[in-house]
Amino acid sequence: MLEFTARFATAAEIDQWDTLVTANPNGGNLLQSEAFAAVKKNHGWTPQFLAIEGPGYTSYNLALEKSYPLLGRLWYLIKGPDIPGIAELPAVMAALRTFSRQARLNVFAVKIEPDIVKTEEALDVLRDAGFTKAPDLQPNDHTALLDITPEPNELLRKLHSRGRNAVRRAQREGVEVTPMEPSEETMRSMYGLMEGTFEAKNAGKAREFGYFRQFWTEFASRGQGRFYFVHEDGVPSVGAFVINYGTKATYKDGGSLQKRSQYGDSHLIQWAAILDMKDLGAVQYDFCGTPPSDRLKDPTHPHHGLGLFKTSFTKTVTDFVGCWDLAFSPVKYRIWTTVGERLARQAYVRRTGQRFY
Repeated sequence: MLEFTARFATAAEIDQWDTLVTANPNGGNLLQSEAFAAVKKNHGWTPQFLAIEGPGYTSYNLALEKSYPLLGRLWYLIKGPDIPGIAELPAVMAALRTFSRQARLNVFAVKIEPDIVKTEEALDVLRDAGFTKAPDLQPNDHTALLDITPEPNELLRKLHSRGRNAVRRAQREGVEVTPMEPSEETMRSMYGLMEGTFEAKNAGKAREFGYFRQFWTEFASRGQGRFYFVHEDGVPSVGAFVINYGTKATYKDGGSLQKRSQYGDSHLIQWAAILDMKDLGAVQYDFCGTPPSDRLKDPTHPHHGLGLFKTSFTKTVTDFVGCWDLAFSPVKYRIWTTVGERLARQAYVRRTGQRFY
């Protein structure tokens, strides 16, 4: 059986956190980053930096922590743990359980969402190891991924015909994509485009502006995030915020005016970002969120329109296993799932007006 040990990262390791995370077996994830840890620290979570040591490698993972009287600590390994495959997961979680017990951390449950592709084998491993399926929390548990390693002309030819034709038409008609400085004005404009898109698509309400301002600032200040705008009649009409983290690029946020005349503008902005991310060393571009592959053509799915747009670049939708819980204390976890989580969420939203997760 594979054996792992777990511990807190040292101060020296935390100082080079992003370098270590992007060297993980699966290349890390932006939601495991130093920038994201700083964001969540201001929004109700305590970041814990973990090192999980196994045969031949160490995986560095961010755990977001909340503590509750009588229950103890809940750990959320957002988009983690980062491991080569599903076979390692039971041993990794056993190491975390042992670490929690020996260090008297009083962790009653761990929430995970590893970037492991959903297969029947993976689901069987999770169920057999005692995990409980939880509601998915991140938009890119189902997503469109594009290999951006080919040279630009070949890459453009390999795009889905809908996306390729839209990019070429926008180029012919003189649509221009402008990289934007991460100023207050840029962020306010970006947020306005996002709010309008959320409302038009009946996609709920965006988080408050303060959350996005800190999120964008943390990544942009580290050279890990860039804004792109298209303007129409001097007004921002399409906006995108794209993150480069290690060899992965992610289209994290976007929005647009619902009434505009420039055809292919939203496709061209993605193409410009893809080429920039490629120049920065990314080999994969994550369009960050589609319906599950088996509901891609379902018009009732809330992400149906987004799915159509994103799969105009690549036909492939990747389904990851999503979010699962492992109880370290079954009694406390039962209390949490029957009443504790509901009360904690209500209290947090009432006190802060922000989302719980």
